[in-house]
Amino acid sequence: MTLKQALLSYLIALAVFFAVDMVWLGLVARGFYRRYLGAMLSPKVNWAAAILFYLLFIAGLIVFVVKPVLLKGGTFEAAGLGALFGLICYATYDLTNLATLKDWPILVTVIDLVWGTALGGVVSLLTVVLSRRFLKI
Repeated sequence: MTLKQALLSYLIALAVFFAVDMVWLGLVARGFYRRYLGAMLSPKVNWAAAILFYLLFIAGLIVFVVKPVLLKGGTFEAAGLGALFGLICYATYDLTNLATLKDWPILVTVIDLVWGTALGGVVSLLTVVLSRRFLKI
């Protein structure tokens, strides 16, 4: 995989991640987080932190899932490895909050872990499929 292919796969993953996560945050889970985290939520999104998370999460997917699968794995291996990566990343945040924050709802942790797992798997799978199709990898 060339550097150019890796960067293009990164952009594909970023677009897929952003589209899927915006549907989740904007439509599906918006009321959920307000209901369970209302007083803890900031009135304004810290966009620098959010964007940095997206950029780092996608970099992790590319390095640890997409590139290895594109070089040697089967397409559906991306879904499993991506799901595991998503679970680990989201668990780091949610389980730390559960361990250290007063009144952190366990339901939020469970839902976030399921979401992170699904998101990592879907983004990885679609990135591999689209990279193979459009980048001829």
